[in-house]
Amino acid sequence: MTSATISRSRQNPRFRWLVPAALIVLSLVPIIAGAVRLTDLSGGQITPENARFFHSPVPVLIHIPTVTVYLVLGAFQFVPSLRRGKHGRASWHKIAGRILAPTGLLAALSGLWMAVFYDLPPLDGPLLLALRLAFGAAMVAFIILGFIAVRRRNYVRHSEWMSRAYAIGLAQGTIVVVTIPWIVLVGPVTELTRALLIGASWVLSLAVAEYFIYRRAQGSTPTPRSVRPARVAPPSAL
Repeated sequence: MTSATISRSRQNPRFRWLVPAALIVLSLVPIIAGAVRLTDLSGGQITPENARFFHSPVPVLIHIPTVTVYLVLGAFQFVPSLRRGKHGRASWHKIAGRILAPTGLLAALSGLWMAVFYDLPPLDGPLLLALRLAFGAAMVAFIILGFIAVRRRNYVRHSEWMSRAYAIGLAQGTIVVVTIPWIVLVGPVTELTRALLIGASWVLSLAVAEYFIYRRAQGSTPTPRSVRPARVAPPSAL
C-alpha cells in the first residue's frame, strides 16, 4: 500500500465503514424477500407461487437464515480494523470467518438443491437454471478454495477467494440495480431477458470484486518511493 493511500485512510477514518454499509444496503433485497417467504410459510396459505416451498420446506428454511447471516456478517469482513486481534487474541475477522464459511456453504448448497428439485416458477427457464447451477457451484468452490488457502496460511489468496464467493451471494441484491433500469426503459421482462439480467447481476458483482482484488494487489506492491532503506545498527551496538 502506498503512503498516499495510507494517508487518505487516516484522514478519512469513516470511509472504511462505507463499504460494509453499501453491502448491507444491497443485502436488504434478499433479506426482505426471505423474510416475506418465511412469513408466507408460517401463515400456512398455499398459493401457486409458494406451493413448492410447502411441499419441501427444509431447504428454504436453511437457505434464508444462512443467506441472511452470510450477507450481513460478511459485509463487516471488509473493515480493515476488524482484521487485527489484540494481545494475542483472535481477531473479530477470524472469529466471524468460522461462522461465515459453513453458513456460506449451507446457503449455496441449499440454493443448488432448490434449483434442481423445486418446480421452476413462472419466467424461470432452462437458461436461468443453468446459470444458477453454474454460479452456485462456483460459490461452493470459492469457499472451499478460500478455506484451503487459509489452512496453508496464504491469506492473500484466502481473501481473494472469499471475496469472490461473497460477490456471488450478494448478486441477489445486485439484481435490483440491473433489473429496474431495464423495466423502466424497456418494459416487463420475459423468460430470456430475466435470465440474462440475473446472469448479468452475477457477472457485475464478480467484476466489482475482481476490481477491488486488483486494487488491493496493486496497493500492496511496494513502489520505489515507498521502499525504505534497511536500518543498519551502529558499530557500538554490534
